[in-house]
Formats: sequence, structure tokens, C-alpha cells
Amino acid sequence: MDKLQNIFRLGCKELWSLWRDPMMLLLITYTFTMSIYTGSSSLPESLNNAPIAIVDEDRSILSERITSAFYPPLFAPRMIALDQMDAGMDAGQYSFSMNIPSRFQEDVLAGRPAAIQLNVDATRVTQALSGSGYVQQIILSEVNEYAQHHRSAMAFPVDLELRARFNPTLDRQWFGSLMQVINNVTMLSIILTGAALIREREHGTVEHLLVMPVSVFEIMMAKVWSMGLVVLLASFTSIHLVVMGLMQVPIDGSLWLFFMGAALSLFATTSLGIYLATVAKSMPQFGLLMMLVLIPLQMLSGGMTPRESMPSLVQNIMQIAPTTHFVNLAQAVLYRDAGFGTVWPSFLALFSIGCVLFYFALKRFKETIHTMA
Repeated sequence: MDKLQNIFRLGCKELWSLWRDPMMLLLITYTFTMSIYTGSSSLPESLNNAPIAIVDEDRSILSERITSAFYPPLFAPRMIALDQMDAGMDAGQYSFSMNIPSRFQEDVLAGRPAAIQLNVDATRVTQALSGSGYVQQIILSEVNEYAQHHRSAMAFPVDLELRARFNPTLDRQWFGSLMQVINNVTMLSIILTGAALIREREHGTVEHLLVMPVSVFEIMMAKVWSMGLVVLLASFTSIHLVVMGLMQVPIDGSLWLFFMGAALSLFATTSLGIYLATVAKSMPQFGLLMMLVLIPLQMLSGGMTPRESMPSLVQNIMQIAPTTHFVNLAQAVLYRDAGFGTVWPSFLALFSIGCVLFYFALKRFKETIHTMA
């Protein structure tokens, strides 16, 4: 009971220290409000107001029909002269530039080969992949309709009945908002625990703890539960107010099961944050070290791109990362309404990884404390 009381009181001290740190409070607020909204809504994967420059050298009925087929919200068309096309592409003003040559309509009606030049800015990868297909479909549709004097639909021998499960409207906000919450849980837990330890070391309060009748285990557990509780409360509020309230994203899965998995993930990531803080000598070093660890954890966990598309070596290595199992668990529960019987392997993996990280963090923490003593 004495150990539990010490852990509780030390954790309350951590919460009080966090409450008196306005920059950390601002970071928590921004991370689970504006960061969620902007991260999920400002980068749509679908084509949206893609700038396209059109050079019409033909000035025919067919060329006018083609140019008039490009309109918002998919495209933002602009008519330019031929000598402006290359300069505009070099300056990054257009994602696409299309040149309809002279006598294009005449060649189409005469059955001669006709071509339209389409330049694509491939540095804008998302728009380049989806936009070039849209442009090709629009041009072919207008040319065929003009040449045949009617719009006909091709009859296929097999009908494809498409049903988009778990996201019927194919809205990226449904996926992006929740993934932002998941990624921010990992990021903030590492930052808070690491910053709490470094702040105590810089302020000299670690020496005060050393003369108190508390063990290193109690000090570390206090930081784990207090900072984990802050992240859990912040994510709970964010999901209800921002994701489900402001963004109107429906969640059919069990939030309680999700937060149980999040608690296990926080057990692992807060331990990782303490370990990184014992390695770093100052807050700037901790920030640089955290970037080296956090970016691969988020990019290779399956939250941004499917893990199946990654090399086998990367997939095998990331099996020891807590974020991989947390993403699998969160997607299964929140998106597909999976129960505990489906996600229990992820729970077991998170618990095992958390115990290993806690052991190494505790060992490193003891060595650091004894060195300071």
C-alpha cells in the first residue's frame, strides 16, 4: 500500500507540474483539436480543384466542347497561350497543361490520327495519378460523342456491384481523422513523459526525489500512469468533440475496447519516452532523438500506407513496434467494429512489448539516477 500511495502522490506531482507548464498544455490542446481537423481535411486524396492550363490552337466546336468539360470541383481550368504553358509548369502554377493542336477536329472527322498533348506535374503525385486518368476519360468521352453524334454506354458482359464497406462514401475524413488521433496518442505520450523527466533533471528536482523514501520503480510508474492518463483523457475528448462532433464521423466500434488497447499502447510508448529521455542530455537532444524514432514508427506502422505494400524485411522488423499492433487494433475496432475475440493478439503483443520496453527503460533509468547520485 505504501508503494501504491507513493506512485499515486508522485503521479499527482507530475500532473501538477504539467498544469503549470503553459506550453505543454497548448501543445496538448493543439494536437487533439486543430491538428486532427487540418490533418484529415486539408490533404484529400481525391481530385479537388486541380489547376489545369488549356491551350486551344484549333478553335473548333470539338475543342470548345473538350475545354468546357473541365470544370470545378474536379478541375480549375484556365485558358492560356502556347508560350505560357512551359513557363507556368516550371513555376508550379498548374498541375496539368493541355495543348489541343490546330486542325484537331478536322483530323478526327477525317479518321486521321489525332493527338492532344497533356503535360503532368508528377511532383504532385496524388493529383498526377488520379488526374491523368480523369483527363483521358473526359477527352475520349467528348471526342466519341462528337464523332458518333450521340453518347453511348458500352455494355459489359459482367456487372460489377461495388460496395465500399466501413466507409461507404469513400470520405478520407473518416479515415484521416481517426488515424490522426492514433498517431497523436503515440507522439504525445513520448513527448510528455520524456519532457517530464528532462524538466526534472534540468530543474534539479531529481536530486530531491533521491533523498525521499521512494524507489526508482515508483518514480517511473508515476510518470507512466500520470502522462498516460492525460493522453487518454485528451484523446477521449478529441474523439467525442472533434471527430464525432465537429467532423461528423460516425464510429460504430466499441470506444471502451479501443481505449483499453490505447492504455496498453501508452504503457509501451511512455516507457519508450522515458528511455529516450535518459539517453538525451537536454531537451533539444531529446527532440532530435524523438524525430529519429517517431517518424519511422508512424510511417511504417500501417497508419499511412498499408503494411502489405512494404518490403517483407520492414514488415518483420515493425512487428516489434507497439504502433504496428496499436494501429491494427484501432482500425479493427473503430472501423470494422471488431470484438475482443478478433483483436486479442494485438492486446497480447502490446502487453509483451510494453513489458520489455518498461524493463529496459527502468534499467536505464536506474543507471542514470545512480550516476547523478
